[in-house]
Amino acid sequence: MNSSPKITSGTASAYTIPIDVPEGDGTFAWNSTTLVVVELACGDGTGLGYTYSHKTAALLAQDLIDKVVVGSDPFDTNALFARMRYEQRNYGREGVAATALSAVDIALWDLKAKLMGQPLVRVLGQMREAVPVYGSGGFTTYTDSQLKEQLAGWLQQGITRVKMKIGAHPEDDVRRVAVAREAIGDETELFVDANGAYSCKQALSFSETFAKDYRVSWFEEPVSSDDLEGLHQLRTAGPAGMDIAAGEYGFTAMYLQRMLEAQAVDVLQADATRCGGVTGFMDVAALCDAHPLPLSAHCAPTVHTHIASSARPLRHVEYFHDHARIERMLFDGFREPVQGALYPDLSTPGLGIAFKHQDAERFRVGV
Repeated sequence: MNSSPKITSGTASAYTIPIDVPEGDGTFAWNSTTLVVVELACGDGTGLGYTYSHKTAALLAQDLIDKVVVGSDPFDTNALFARMRYEQRNYGREGVAATALSAVDIALWDLKAKLMGQPLVRVLGQMREAVPVYGSGGFTTYTDSQLKEQLAGWLQQGITRVKMKIGAHPEDDVRRVAVAREAIGDETELFVDANGAYSCKQALSFSETFAKDYRVSWFEEPVSSDDLEGLHQLRTAGPAGMDIAAGEYGFTAMYLQRMLEAQAVDVLQADATRCGGVTGFMDVAALCDAHPLPLSAHCAPTVHTHIASSARPLRHVEYFHDHARIERMLFDGFREPVQGALYPDLSTPGLGIAFKHQDAERFRVGV
């Protein structure tokens, strides 16, 4: 019996990419996005993983690679996940630490699938041919014309669900939602995301107006995602036909389990680049399946295409403007939506992508 191959080396690096136009939401504004890339070597194979985080996530990821991953069997993904969690105990396993672990875990699964000669979705067990997406952006920093242009662009791609940011200027939110509804017509689903900007009373008032007058069907983080009682109140007292969604800041399955137990959401969000990579995301999918409650994948559309195609309770994937732009720029194998859905590449092993090192080098930042 042949011995299993061992991971011989690994690197983690950070790249800060300026945005194309100013971006902001209900509680934050930014002018750049940092991509952290992990690559693991094993024989002739290389596993690729990534996250969006602070540049220090690269330092923490490198520490996990050096202390836990190098010299290990790439097929032992569960054991390596547990060992990485234990390694983080004394400095905390949430926040930046969780994003670092997530990038390493994704690289491990990409490597594992490549060594098996299979696309990742086949290794996980394919549930669906493709995953529906919703266009996401509509930043609070956009002018009306920028907002309408972006929404129209998604419709031209066949995307029939779109999301906009609200909350930075509550006094102007109803007007902006009206602009969006006029731009997309009556048939397209309209989602709003406050990023926790409202109080519970504010959110309830806005939810009634948004649902009645503009047919908004999804209200994301109307209050802070840590306010489970507030989310539950909005879910039970808000208008019928409007889903309350949250979970993107859940860094562990246990955090997201508490959100489910509090009956805080109609749809749970999870982000594989934050909640523990492929391993963590599939844990969350199992929790949703057991409750049962639908799951929506947050941002990072390229990494979620394979994973979401395997998750049983999956509703859709967020096709986030900023991340799609970066992944299109820096990953060979980036896939555009086709009639509102992302199809995993079944002709290439792993995630089916390669990092464009030369193109990315100008964005590299030290840690």
